[in-house]
Order: sequence, then structure tokens, then C-alpha cells
Amino acid sequence: MSDSAEAALVNPASAATPSSAATPGLPPVLDPVALARLYGEPLFALPHDLYIPPDALQVFLEAFEGPLDLLLYLIRKQNFNILDIPMAAVTRQYLSYVDEVRAANLELAAEYLLMAAMLIEIKSRMLLPPRAKAEGEEPEDPRAELVRRLLEYEQMKLAAFQLNELPQMGRDFFQVQASIGQTAEARLPQVTVADLQQAWADILRRAKLVQHHRISRQELSVREHMSTVLKALQSRRFVEFGDLFDPTQGVPVLVVTFIAMLELAKETLIELTQAEAFAPIYVRLAYTPSQIS
Repeated sequence: MSDSAEAALVNPASAATPSSAATPGLPPVLDPVALARLYGEPLFALPHDLYIPPDALQVFLEAFEGPLDLLLYLIRKQNFNILDIPMAAVTRQYLSYVDEVRAANLELAAEYLLMAAMLIEIKSRMLLPPRAKAEGEEPEDPRAELVRRLLEYEQMKLAAFQLNELPQMGRDFFQVQASIGQTAEARLPQVTVADLQQAWADILRRAKLVQHHRISRQELSVREHMSTVLKALQSRRFVEFGDLFDPTQGVPVLVVTFIAMLELAKETLIELTQAEAFAPIYVRLAYTPSQIS
């Protein structure tokens, strides 16, 4: 067997891609598939001067929010009774985790070391004989304070989880806002003939209270009273129907004024309107004074 055949058997990839291996400036091809791409160019082998810092890659198997969270995790993971914690096993596992944390972050480990000291103290107190108590009283359990803190922390953690599961605006749903370009004009109730009759009867009733018995001839002009009504409306936006009548001038003047208002309404120079049903009737101009030529 020739030397070239033996080389092909040892490294088939190099034999299959002889042109790539012979390319100047590139290391020998170890695999026909590129390891990575650097600035768009295939990288078939790791550079000899590649430097990776020791702390560039870190793997966190478990992430805890504090010492109580770690203790609760160790207890629940092994199905320990939280009211009867085996301090030796829990302390041993806790200290093992703290040693790993200290190697990476000393500031973070300080908080965990304080809890470790508390666990060791509790374990030491459990080894000592219990203090004498009055007759009928049970000896104090050194783990009582730790158990209380763990139960409170578990309740708060559960409440935080339930609150986080509630729908939140911006995460689970979004507020929809719609704007309308054109504003709808308010439509006022229509004034019926019965409303005018009732208002007119009220005007006559008020006129009879102040009328005087006198006989005289008086010439009244509907056009003149129409102009009077228009002048009274030009200075104000709305005028109550009854304010346009003067009961002291007698019933004939009231009648002519009422006819003048009907003529103005017929010619669409004024509008009779109400804010709501059975509300007072108001009169306003059907045009703006600037529109008069």
C-alpha cells in the first residue's frame, strides 16, 4: 500500500478535501463542518492565541433570593417536616452551598454566613440539656424562632406568586384606546305644540294677576314685536320663553308677542328647545348675528 493510501485511511476528511488543507494562511482542516464563523468567515480550528478568562463561564444550578429561600428549598426538596427540622442534615447541606457561593461572590456569601452561624447555634443548643422550666411548662425548642420565620417567608412567597399570576396590564393584556375625530352634536328634545300651549297658559295666568281694567285703543304690529324679540336674543345665547313676555303690558301685547315668536319660528329665525322632557322652554337665535347682511 502506498503512503498516500495509508494517509487517506488515517484521516479520510483530509483526503476528501485536499484543496482546503493546502490553502495557505489557514490551519489544517479537522472537520469539513466549520466550528464557527468569525466576521462571516468559516473557522475550522480554534486559534492558538485564544484566551478565555477563568470566570467567563459560570453555571448556576439553583438561584435563591436569600438564606431563608435556600433553607426552605432544602427542607421542601427532601420532604422534611418544617416543625421538626433535622438540623444536622440541613446545616450540612446549607454549609456546602455556602462554600460554593463564597468561592464566587464574597459579598453575597456574607448574608448566608450569618444564617449559617444561626444554624450552628441552634444545633449547639439542641445538644445541651434543656433549661429547667416551671412545672407543667414544656421546654423551649431552639428551632421555634427559625420555624416561625420560615413559615412567614413561605406565606409571603406564596402570596407573591399568586399576585404575579394575576393578569397585568402591559404583560397579559393591553389597554385599547380609540379616538373619534368628529364630536357628535347633542340633539335636544323637540318642543311640541302641547308644550307651547302649556307655556302660553302660564303666561296668561301670570298676566291676569297684574292686569288693570282699562279701555283704550292700541295699535300693535307683529313685525315690530318680531324685531323686539330678535334684539332681545342677540345679546344672550339662550332666553327662557317666559322672559320674553311682559305681563304688565296686558293680554293684547302678550298675544302679539306670542304671534311674533310663532312667525319667527316659522321663518326659522329662532329655535325653541328644551334641555330635557318637561324642562323649561328656551329660545335662541337660529343664526349668528354676523350672518345678517
